[in-house]
Amino acid sequence: MLGRSVGLRLEAEGAHVAFAGVREMLAGAGIAVANLESAVGVTGTPAPKAYTFRAPPVAADALVLAGIDVVSLANNHSLDYGPESLAETRALLAERAILSPGAGPDRTAAHAPAVIEREGLTIAFLAYVDVPVERGGFDPRIWTATDQAPGVAWVDIATMAEDIRAARQGADLVVVMLHFGLEWELEPSDTQREQARAAVDAGATLVIGSGPHVLQPLEPYGDGLIAYSLGNFVFDGFWDPANDSAILLVELTAAGIAGYELVPVTIVDGIPVLTDSVEGTP
Repeated sequence: MLGRSVGLRLEAEGAHVAFAGVREMLAGAGIAVANLESAVGVTGTPAPKAYTFRAPPVAADALVLAGIDVVSLANNHSLDYGPESLAETRALLAERAILSPGAGPDRTAAHAPAVIEREGLTIAFLAYVDVPVERGGFDPRIWTATDQAPGVAWVDIATMAEDIRAARQGADLVVVMLHFGLEWELEPSDTQREQARAAVDAGATLVIGSGPHVLQPLEPYGDGLIAYSLGNFVFDGFWDPANDSAILLVELTAAGIAGYELVPVTIVDGIPVLTDSVEGTP
């Protein structure tokens, strides 16, 4: 979330500041992905909800400097400043060759995979959101993309499974990014488990979760790996345990997941810095 105090620092200190403490690790990844939980740009007006996030245009340059290749826009803040702002966000990202699945000018675009080829592997990224009605009564479900209206890809298990199977036809691996669950909950809900496992059952190799603002467990499941929530990363205004988070490193091969490493970070004034790491295998 590159707005609020982080956005002010980006404008005052430069694009490098948001990821300075983790840039070297991110740059070492073949593909780096994240959930972008704010609009980016200057257009639009805030929605009638408790929290609206918009980062300045320099935030797009911050993502480039961090080496981030893919950002999910399937969350409950991508349309905080309306459809015009969503279009601006997507344009700023596209100008920098950052792919942004999970939202778009219509349903087809929101459900379309972002595809990257690296080291002989073709990997498709899909992104979806399913969060509760917010405090104050705002329901982000009204932002669901339709055939006629821009918006986000909302989780529907049958549709998601269909999307995964279709993406798998043109890719070696499919990664699904899910913005779901309940804020501050340290364990995934039954609904999260059902949705994430359904993604793996449909052919996804990796499911990357966000939404609760805190870390939730990793779960090897079937032929895949599920990270139910990687917590916050760049995000100001939170307190423990939301300021204890992690970077998930996953080694992918044509056969699937060869191994993974969870690298803890601590968030200081909204900015992540590295701590220690723990290795694992599926």
